[in-house]
Amino acid sequence: MDRIERDIPKGALTGWALVVDDHPLFCDALELTLTSVASFKEVRTCDRLEAAIDMLDGDLPDLVVLDLNLPDVSGLDGLIRLKATARGVPVIVVSSMAENQVISAALKAGASGFVPKHSPRSTFRDALAAVSRGESYVPEGFVATEANGDSEASDAVERLSTLTAQQSRILQLICQGKLNKQIAFDLAIAETTVKAHVTAIMRKLGVQSRTQAVLVASQARFSSVLPSAPVSS
Repeated sequence: MDRIERDIPKGALTGWALVVDDHPLFCDALELTLTSVASFKEVRTCDRLEAAIDMLDGDLPDLVVLDLNLPDVSGLDGLIRLKATARGVPVIVVSSMAENQVISAALKAGASGFVPKHSPRSTFRDALAAVSRGESYVPEGFVATEANGDSEASDAVERLSTLTAQQSRILQLICQGKLNKQIAFDLAIAETTVKAHVTAIMRKLGVQSRTQAVLVASQARFSSVLPSAPVSS
């Protein structure tokens, strides 16, 4: 207990935390871990990115712990969308895919830290302490690297990170092949508003068409970051 009080600044991380993971047992384990190594008043959990984004629509948490592979999203595009919605809330990525390429890409996408899923409780304590101090946390032995040895995926992540939460949501629907009229219906907004967002999206991504925008989005997924990555998270 003494070490916890020294490592985590007094008064830090005392609000509520959000865990986003579709494995119930791991969610339970993370909830116990977070409450034991920090002073969170509450730890909420959900198993979908959309559910997490809905939770962030009200009072913001002190911390989000995010798995990259979820039923409704897989890869860095989910992290990018969450960061756009969380408005400055630190996000610690927890994943079984702990290759240097994945960690580097997650940090590029805005993660405040990365903790491999097999890590002991002490690692989570160290990660929380670093985030409390405004620092980033990476696992021991991490070596920074460009995704797949080139800058395409890294550049795509950087451009996607400039989108607002609404623009990120619209881009996701574009990637699903939906037209402006369908997007307007899904989001309950005017079609002219959708068109304005699409124009802004293409400008921020530096593309001239919806197809090119979809290609940029695809470069932020695991297929570009780490082609040999396993399906499990």
